Amino acid sequence: MPSSRILIGCAGWALPAPFRRRFPAGDSNLSRYAGRLPAVEINSSFYRPHREDTYAKWASGVPAAFRFSLKVPQTITHELRLFGANRELDAFLKTIVPLGKKLGCLLLQLPPSLEFDRQVARRFLSGLRKRHEGPVALEPRHASWFGKDADSLLAVTEVGRVAADPVRAGTSADPGGWRGLAYFRLHGSPVMYRSTYDGAYLKALAVRLKESAGVARETWCIFDNTMLGGATANALDLAKRLAPGRR
Repeated sequence: MPSSRILIGCAGWALPAPFRRRFPAGDSNLSRYAGRLPAVEINSSFYRPHREDTYAKWASGVPAAFRFSLKVPQTITHELRLFGANRELDAFLKTIVPLGKKLGCLLLQLPPSLEFDRQVARRFLSGLRKRHEGPVALEPRHASWFGKDADSLLAVTEVGRVAADPVRAGTSADPGGWRGLAYFRLHGSPVMYRSTYDGAYLKALAVRLKESAGVARETWCIFDNTMLGGATANALDLAKRLAPGRR
């Protein structure tokens, strides 16, 4: 099986001052960001809806090969807790249509208190799959989601389980669920959102991503340690380590 593309990016396209010169000129921060990195995760969609013309503007400002990952609204994951969320899901999916082929992945981050309930999860994920055929990544944060039953359901519904750092429970450091998608989501360690990963960590991560790309159809690596600019530094470093011809 040929290696898949590895999509490296940050949670947002802010350009911290120390790194701005490492990005090409452009009409906006997003266009400059997209000149160096192939993907971005939009977290703001979790907190509030965006207009369709906003998504259209974002899509028009990046190259054809660029991909967006969108965090599914908290009304679905945290307020309704995946139960009876079809109306909200339909509304969300309608607004993101203008992204077209540049929509790369949907990210479902669950609250730490949400335990695995097979009936609720199966109903929601089956409904999502009837509405959306593209890649879906799930970031559960309760230990009950890391057992064989949950893993098998994710595999059947073709949903990849996020490999998260810091590790919260069980096998959360490794991708799980559907093996066609690997989604690494790195929040910063030891201090979440603040710590920058060191060279040794990134070197080992590059090896893991290459191995993943030999198995999964698509491999994502998103840095969420954005508070002090660590995400930008780490994404640029990792992209350099994975550049063609680099050993």
